[in-house]
Amino acid sequence: MNKRLVLDTGPLAMIIFPKDNIAIRSWFQRELQEGTEICLPEISDYEVRRGYLHKDLHVRLERLDQLKRITTYLPINTAIMKQAAHFWAQSKKRGHPTADPKELDADVILAAQATEVDGIVITDNIGHIGQFIEAKRWTEMK
Repeated sequence: MNKRLVLDTGPLAMIIFPKDNIAIRSWFQRELQEGTEICLPEISDYEVRRGYLHKDLHVRLERLDQLKRITTYLPINTAIMKQAAHFWAQSKKRGHPTADPKELDADVILAAQATEVDGIVITDNIGHIGQFIEAKRWTEMK
């Protein structure tokens, strides 16, 4: 069985706005057609959604909502937040934090969400997220 693919905010935003991102949109459609389970984590939805709301990008918000219907939505729960706190502490102890200590640190929350479903995070931020779970660029897939 193929691992689930878990979208980080960068690839997610590119899929939503395909005008300048035809290649990633084609990859996404191909993965869906092949039966790959693609997951939309709540933390990625939040990060992309807040930007679209701030800029009143209503068409993109509609596309984000449409995407939620064709992917597997991964809500945040207490177990995920505990795992995220564990990841944050590990990276801080190793001297490789993924964000300022005062920030929420969405990267560790994303990694925790992907860990829960044994997924591969599709991201451009391999260095941070790859500390905790398998992470690849979409161009590295198949």
